Amino acid sequence: MTRSHTAGAAHGGGDGAAGEGRRGLGGIRAAAALTLSLLVLLIAGAGWVYLQLNGDINTFGADGLSANRPAAGGGSNVLVIGSDSRAGGNRRLGGGEGDVGRSDTAFLLHVYGDGRHALAVSFPRDTLVEIPPCRLPDGRWTPTQSDAMFNSAFTVGRTTKGNPACTQNTVEQLTGLRVDHTVVVDFAGFAALTTAVGGVPVCLPQDVYQGDLDPNRGARGGLVFARGPQTVSGQRALDYVRLRHGIGDGSDIGRIKRQQAFTAALIKKVRSHGMNPSALLPLARAATAALTVDPGLGSADRLLAFALSMRDVDLHNTMFRTLPWRYQGARVAIVHPDADELWAGLRADRAVDGRAADGTGAPEDGKAPPPVPTPDAAPSVAGIGVAVYNGTTVPGLAAHAAAELRAAGFDVTRTATAAGQQRTTTVIGYGPGRQEPARTVARYFPGAVLQQAAAPGVRVTLGRDYADRPALGAGAPTTPPESAGGAARSAADDPCSDLSYG
Repeated sequence: MTRSHTAGAAHGGGDGAAGEGRRGLGGIRAAAALTLSLLVLLIAGAGWVYLQLNGDINTFGADGLSANRPAAGGGSNVLVIGSDSRAGGNRRLGGGEGDVGRSDTAFLLHVYGDGRHALAVSFPRDTLVEIPPCRLPDGRWTPTQSDAMFNSAFTVGRTTKGNPACTQNTVEQLTGLRVDHTVVVDFAGFAALTTAVGGVPVCLPQDVYQGDLDPNRGARGGLVFARGPQTVSGQRALDYVRLRHGIGDGSDIGRIKRQQAFTAALIKKVRSHGMNPSALLPLARAATAALTVDPGLGSADRLLAFALSMRDVDLHNTMFRTLPWRYQGARVAIVHPDADELWAGLRADRAVDGRAADGTGAPEDGKAPPPVPTPDAAPSVAGIGVAVYNGTTVPGLAAHAAAELRAAGFDVTRTATAAGQQRTTTVIGYGPGRQEPARTVARYFPGAVLQQAAAPGVRVTLGRDYADRPALGAGAPTTPPESAGGAARSAADDPCSDLSYG
């Protein structure tokens, strides 16, 4: 990475939460990514920002981006990655262990072509994905990694600065969306940012104790946060956004919900101060000192140009969602076809949530949002050959699935028993150039995992999840539970609503 000017990130003192509460960094990384980046993107209409920010912007090289990138679609897409770098002041705030930069949270921000709507989609850190070839610091490229955790893409090359290009390659392959810009955020400036804005209103669904911040403590400890609404800043804000244990089921999914609510509250607080130089300058300085961006956003005028594209996005039209998911043991699997339809909607620049700005049908200003999509018509299955393998001990399962696929119009080329018969999850493997046919097959196996393979064609290896579900019936694709991925929330929602999962 390069920096056009040396500028240390500011640090906030905050309200001084207990020392035991300064571990567990996933939330810090996540909130830094969500809040700092969106703030910079929402600072619009202020030409004075150019001179103030130009010297504080870090950039990273784009030589690690894939040569086979998706075509540009409607709207624009910004990938935001949180980093736990130990560099500089990050160490004082509890930076990552060891010398490898890591990322536990990322989201893709889609700004619609109408300039009035935006959607941020969060990626759970443990999501199982395929990581395509990525460039190492010495110039070599890695082989494709299958069934890898999403957050491991950032660690490819094992440098303190991470590998944002690898994460971008992974997101582009996963979504089929071209990422226009990538922003990496460390959390050194996060405390200063929350202090500069005068604190951020948050809400707790229950009392939180020191033992909730650090489950290794072995005792409940003192009260850190009381139940209900309150305002946090500095270190206390860091403690809030990293909360995981002691609320709901203690999962990263619940933490994502609270971080989205935190981001919404911060955006509201900034807007309440007004868009003027005296109010925004301290925030802009703190934010840019904590950002590293791709060369396309590597100057203040470029950053400002993108910010200006968001000046008309209302709080009601700033939406947050989580990638449709389900648990697969201790990991997270992507739910198909829900995820496929989400990405297809964004590629076409269509709304992916039917809720209007006032919750009933029209935005506050009376201007219509992008059309609410109806589900995509099922793609044609004509000519798609599928081999089916039984990966369980349930007899006749491959023949049963083959019959359903034939009834749907697929060409079943083979049925057989898989080499291993202890699979819990159905896997759909696909060879070169067969990703789209594989996605079509995945519509008929909700919850299946897509994996690229060297062998040609498409093959389904059935897991116990297929054996335990009802028949498809008339060859029609089924719909996963609506809870997969959760409902979207807007930046205008009540900060005390939907704060935990489980």
